[in-house]
Amino acid sequence: MNSSDLTIAIVGATGAVGRIALDLLAERNHPAEKIVAMASARSVGKKLPYRGVDLTVVEATPDAFAGVDVAFISASSEVSKRLAPEAVSRGTLVIDDGSAFRMEENVPLVVPEVNGADVEWHEGIISIPNCTTTPLVMALDALRSISPITAVTVSTYQSVTGTGAAAEVELLTQSRAVLDSEDVAIEQYPHQIAFNVLPQVDDFLTNGYTKEEDKMLNESRKILHEPALRLASTCVRVPVRVSHSESVSVEFQDAVSPEEARDALRDAEGVTLVDEPQNSVYPMPTEAEGADEVFVGRIREDIAHDTGLSLWLSCDNLRKGAALNALQILDEVLRRECLKPSPKTAVTQA
Repeated sequence: MNSSDLTIAIVGATGAVGRIALDLLAERNHPAEKIVAMASARSVGKKLPYRGVDLTVVEATPDAFAGVDVAFISASSEVSKRLAPEAVSRGTLVIDDGSAFRMEENVPLVVPEVNGADVEWHEGIISIPNCTTTPLVMALDALRSISPITAVTVSTYQSVTGTGAAAEVELLTQSRAVLDSEDVAIEQYPHQIAFNVLPQVDDFLTNGYTKEEDKMLNESRKILHEPALRLASTCVRVPVRVSHSESVSVEFQDAVSPEEARDALRDAEGVTLVDEPQNSVYPMPTEAEGADEVFVGRIREDIAHDTGLSLWLSCDNLRKGAALNALQILDEVLRRECLKPSPKTAVTQA
């Protein structure tokens, strides 16, 4: 089966990720008549340009999924929890971008380059990991082919579109206000984001970590199939429009040289090596924006650990971090001929 034969719904089509999903479908020449643009009631009737025609937004209701083969949901967890089961009951495969189902035992959490085979045991819902987890596990998966990983320490530098389109507008509005010496309006974050850095992404837990940092730990363990992986992260919001970056320190069971790491990352699917720091060539958000790959560079020995390496990566959070990963999951499902869950799989996962 070809993906162009499928009717695809985009839930959250007017949002930042939804817009990118439509762009990606347009790049694939997916027929406009095979796309259903869905959003909340306030966006009903809005026109979205698509390959020379307009898609008319309809309200995302249970009945709207009738005849839909695949639904990409990029909305709040509440919306996902309400609509995903309804869509599945109507025969729709749901690929969900939110956190609602990621840690459910019967829901695959998939980055196709890392654990594509996990799509085979879906029961109607497949989750996409957090947009910081995806590039991290892609790098870790390549590196663990050299030596087992014993511990990971990560600091993230996350763009405002990880929050959504409204946060992007707020960054630009605040920046203009600061430059014009005007009062700054704060809505999306606890503090001003323009010309600032916030060491908080999501709410804090009782252990001092945030929910975002907790996601990175648990999602990485699930995707890599390493439930005991030791991983600590500090997630930071920065005044960048698009693309997340990460500073990563990896400890291995055995010593791994930077050259070995470069070779492994150079050969990794979906990863591009950008590692000429002497010439000021390294991954940056501006270079990652609009690209499909995870860019990795600044690979060097971690002088604080005998068997450690440090590296830096950047990745477009709206593309590979969300919409592109969803489409690649669909590609994997079709390649493995498991668009519909098999009865055998459903019984096994029950």
